[in-house]
Amino acid sequence: MRSSISLGRVGGVPVGLNISVLVIVVILVIGLAYGRFPIAFPGLPTAAYVLAALVSAALFLASLLAHELAHAIVAKRHGIEVTGITLWLLGGVAELRGEPRSPGADLKIAGVGPLTSVVLGGVFALVSWGVSVIGAPPLASGMFGYLAAVNVLLAVFNLVPAAPLDGGRVLRAFLWARWHDRMRAAVAAARAGRVFGYVLIAVGFLNLVSGLGLQGFWLALIGLFLVNAASAEEQQTQIAAALHGITVGEVMSRDPVVAHPGETVAGLVDRLVLRHHLSTYPLQDDDGRFAGLVTLGRIRRVPPEDRAITRLRDIACPPPDVPAARPDDQLTELLQRMSGSTDGRAVVLDDGHLVGLVTPTDISRTIQTVDLRAHEPYRTPRGADLAPPTPGGPTQGPTTGGPGGTAPPSGRRDAA
Repeated sequence: MRSSISLGRVGGVPVGLNISVLVIVVILVIGLAYGRFPIAFPGLPTAAYVLAALVSAALFLASLLAHELAHAIVAKRHGIEVTGITLWLLGGVAELRGEPRSPGADLKIAGVGPLTSVVLGGVFALVSWGVSVIGAPPLASGMFGYLAAVNVLLAVFNLVPAAPLDGGRVLRAFLWARWHDRMRAAVAAARAGRVFGYVLIAVGFLNLVSGLGLQGFWLALIGLFLVNAASAEEQQTQIAAALHGITVGEVMSRDPVVAHPGETVAGLVDRLVLRHHLSTYPLQDDDGRFAGLVTLGRIRRVPPEDRAITRLRDIACPPPDVPAARPDDQLTELLQRMSGSTDGRAVVLDDGHLVGLVTPTDISRTIQTVDLRAHEPYRTPRGADLAPPTPGGPTQGPTTGGPGGTAPPSGRRDAA
């Protein structure tokens, strides 16, 4: 879930809007301005209803952002990197790279989101009461009362014990503490999320049949999202457990074909691309140090007429933007850094010198053959030993909190 519109940084965390969030705004404004508000507070000009609806929609989005920021702040305090927060069609996503190292940390990160929504609900309720006391128009009091109810409802929904909702994270933390097995707890929470998703789809279908079109469609859409997210999370957890203990050196492609940053694109195509048919070409400077990464995708973006005058350094992904690891690093830790990287590849360095590459092909091959490693008994990591990343993608990413939550790595993803 990528940001289409950047809102800058809040507390050092990049915040943005996905274009799909406009759907929420439109639905809220139309539903409030031409439905709820005119019915509850009749006799006012249409402009007043529209203005109140716009303010309500803006404050609702601000409430979602506060929910996600709470997750992000607590996650950072527990040493988990937060790569960004995105508001989208079904709420908010806080993308965390990494996983809590203990059940207690997991519980705190998950629980602070719904707690924040409850607090906001109380604040809006007080504002609604205060506005009515000073004699302001009933529409103003009703607007804040609506926001109070919505935030409390958001908290309650997120506390349903089903991943990727925040309640699923809470369930995972309790099961993790009880079973001392994080993978088993995560799989159980994900399966609960899938069951809950199917229930929402069924209820949504019944509403559609009963003539409650928009409500039924919305429930079915949320249910479908939960089913897909929970299934992906279960799969990612199992893969991460299977890859536990495997080092980068066991997976990487050694001695990759390299190029010089001063070489032209046309020269690389003639010298290497058409002969070796590789998709990735690391760059090395005169001192033998890694100087960037060029892929076929970047080469294709150079117009044919410019390839003879364009240097590889001009199109390469710069070293700081390429995930790097040492041969003895854990593969699962590298996968977290690779999630969401520009080119989806990582370099393996030894004292600054390139010794290997990790590509999607390397990862796929490892996943397909991990069960053949008969020389080492398969052991399920337990307790704080397991911090599953998103193999090749955001996991819990993002951690998912559901309409208002956190996401799995990439980190973790959360739906609000």
